[in-house]
Amino acid sequence: MSQGSAETRRNVNLDSVLAEARQRFTDANPKSLARHKDASASLPGGNTRAVLWYRPFPVSLVSGDGCRVTDLDGHTYVDLVSEYTAGLYGHSDKTIAAALVEVIQGGIMLGAPNLYEARLAGAVVDRFPAIERVRFCNSGTEANIMAISAARAITGRSKVLAFREGYHGGVLTFAHGGSPLNLPFPFVFGDYNDIDGTVALIREHAGDLAAVIVEPMMGGGGCIPATREFLLALRDATRETGALLIFDEVMTSRLDYHGLHGAHGINPDLVTLGKYIGGGASFGGFGGRADLIDRFDPALPGAFSHGGTFNNNILSMAAGFTGLTHVLTQEASKAINQRGDRLREGMNAALEKHGVEAIVLGRGSLMNLHFVKGPVDTPATLDDADPSLIALWHVEMLLRGYYVTPRGMLALSLPFGDAELDGFLAAFDDFLSSNRQVLPSRAA
Repeated sequence: MSQGSAETRRNVNLDSVLAEARQRFTDANPKSLARHKDASASLPGGNTRAVLWYRPFPVSLVSGDGCRVTDLDGHTYVDLVSEYTAGLYGHSDKTIAAALVEVIQGGIMLGAPNLYEARLAGAVVDRFPAIERVRFCNSGTEANIMAISAARAITGRSKVLAFREGYHGGVLTFAHGGSPLNLPFPFVFGDYNDIDGTVALIREHAGDLAAVIVEPMMGGGGCIPATREFLLALRDATRETGALLIFDEVMTSRLDYHGLHGAHGINPDLVTLGKYIGGGASFGGFGGRADLIDRFDPALPGAFSHGGTFNNNILSMAAGFTGLTHVLTQEASKAINQRGDRLREGMNAALEKHGVEAIVLGRGSLMNLHFVKGPVDTPATLDDADPSLIALWHVEMLLRGYYVTPRGMLALSLPFGDAELDGFLAAFDDFLSSNRQVLPSRAA
């Protein structure tokens, strides 16, 4: 049989296996399907957050406890979505819950500075080396918008260098050529981990380049870590040209007690935060050098105005402060990231054992499965993946009791322990074994 015929047969088999798995999923989740159909009457696609949609329909979750969630049809899953990294504390941390109850009883819409915002700000400044001052907002998207806008205003320049396939929020989305909803900033695009090409771009646009924004490990872009040499090159080139360096640590700040910039020993000019730092409530923050963030001091002449009804809302401030200072200790941070490293290593070992052409990328408590040949240091390599393979993995892991993302990203929460790790690896091994005939083989 010719190579083309063999490939056609494999694709047909994969399509049929995926269709059969989706049918089993549909049969097992009639209440989630009914809810999805009802919701579609008022919500386009039955949802209001695109990343939560997948085929044939998403399960609806009704409760969570620790690192487990339960759906409308009564199935309980070990949660490795963790609210796309925001759910670091799990679903029922008692210390955070007690703080929320206390502040709710005291009134939740105070309309003034409260007791918790300065405490949270102090904890952020103490934790992250590059942050000397910080401002709060309501999401990572908003934090990145504010950081980029501030950089343009401070430098008097217009252009922003970002990286292809990167993600910095709902209106700063650069995957697959970008989004028509993106903000109309004049962007320049580089290739992630390409030192020579990126430094050349920074120098080429030096006269009008306000900022370079980068995740020290791509989150939505596939959990590809930046090399320290790449980040150092960005630091040197931006300092040389007067552009501001922004580290988007909305996801990656959970990968080390001091953030990834702290782990690498590289201080950018600005850092953006979000996700878990709200303790389970909505949160965003941007901070950095005092001379830059002090431009937002209302007492100073010509200060930048920065509004936001919920910037200092008592729920996010109290939950965030409590989580950051009482729950995410240095020991807890080290333990969950070491456990994540073991999970990633175990998955890669299983892929090698079964001879499957795939790789799990990441660092610490964040990782992403890709059905491509490794190693991978830039997202262009990921274009070779067959999307049906990750779709099959997704639905099969759901059917095995593991709540995972449809793009292959896994995020661990603090309650995720060794028993859950061992159970997941066993389920992953079973998936590989059961579907070996349609999974790509490693080259000899």
